[in-house]
Amino acid sequence: MRSVRVLILLDEANIVASVRAASRSLDWLKLRDYLTNPEAGREVIETVVYAGLPPAMPQWQLERDKKNKFLHWLRSHGFLVVTKDGTPAEERHYKANVDVLMAIDAMDLCAAMRPDVVVLATGDADFAHLAFQLRRKGIRVEVASVAQNLGTTLKCAANATIDLSALFETFEPMPIRTE
Repeated sequence: MRSVRVLILLDEANIVASVRAASRSLDWLKLRDYLTNPEAGREVIETVVYAGLPPAMPQWQLERDKKNKFLHWLRSHGFLVVTKDGTPAEERHYKANVDVLMAIDAMDLCAAMRPDVVVLATGDADFAHLAFQLRRKGIRVEVASVAQNLGTTLKCAANATIDLSALFETFEPMPIRTE
């Protein structure tokens, strides 16, 4: 029996916000293994992380360097990383919307790699149309998120949902900051 080929697309900001809300530290390798589910005869063909970078401006350099170090860690552990430079938003925050990149790549990667399953690790309802389009191409779409962050239209557009809450509970608690 041939294994089920799985393509995982991770919305880094969405997943990080969800795990932080659970007061846990994200274990990226455990997350990838959980989404692949090799015990079910599934094989990951690629795991792509979409991440926004702090703006390329002097006041953001320290944060940008820290983020780039983390992204280097992801790459060195087999993740394919796609980044987008952010722009300053409200005080001490930046905006780097990677949704369009993720949607375009999903279509291109599916045409090239021919996965059986695409796992969209995000709760962002903006991806509902992408899920619908992938399903129209005969690709099973699974959405991985925590229930409270999963948009209803995205949930309805997918073949299945994967609730990450139980997985997040197995992650280490976030260190308590003493500042």
